[in-house]
Amino acid sequence: MEAGPDKRTLRRDLLAARSGLTAADVEAAGAALASRAPGLPELAHARTVAAYVSVGTEPGTLALLDVLHARGVRVLLPVLLPDNDLDWGTYAGQGSLVEVRHGGRMALLEPAGERLGADAVTGADAVLLPGLAVDGLGLRLGRGGGSYDRVLARLERSGADPALVVLLYDSEVLPRVPAEPHDRPVHAVVTPSGVRRFPGSS
Repeated sequence: MEAGPDKRTLRRDLLAARSGLTAADVEAAGAALASRAPGLPELAHARTVAAYVSVGTEPGTLALLDVLHARGVRVLLPVLLPDNDLDWGTYAGQGSLVEVRHGGRMALLEPAGERLGADAVTGADAVLLPGLAVDGLGLRLGRGGGSYDRVLARLERSGADPALVVLLYDSEVLPRVPAEPHDRPVHAVVTPSGVRRFPGSS
């Protein structure tokens, strides 16, 4: 089989495509995700969901966070640590978010309340993951910072087995993405047009 583009090249191409999206595109994708994702059995029955606040031209997540919060779900949001690992806090509505700039990076919206520790994610029934692409086996391509690789490794070490769901645009579901031995497949992807589950998912 011919080797596909390496991760760096594929990330560059996917980010370039996202850079052409308008604020209206991002908002429309977010509205569609907020409509589709809560109906997934993995989320419909979840008491605790680890999620994230979208940045830039990522598919918008704030509307989805509000739907989950209004339903009474305990929503955990990440707090970026200096070593790129993630601590967690609880989402209590958009007024509970504060803008934090980490060095020269884009400002992130993070929960303002109590820090729960890096292991808080192990108590989640479902984990919503950011990404740039996913393939037909459920292998996810992230941005390359390693934060979510650490989260997934922590889940595995603890024996936790939450549903792993990645949120993407329709064009980012690809036939194949470059994979490494430590990459862990997700159970499902939600895009504005629908949901796709992968082999081995429940």
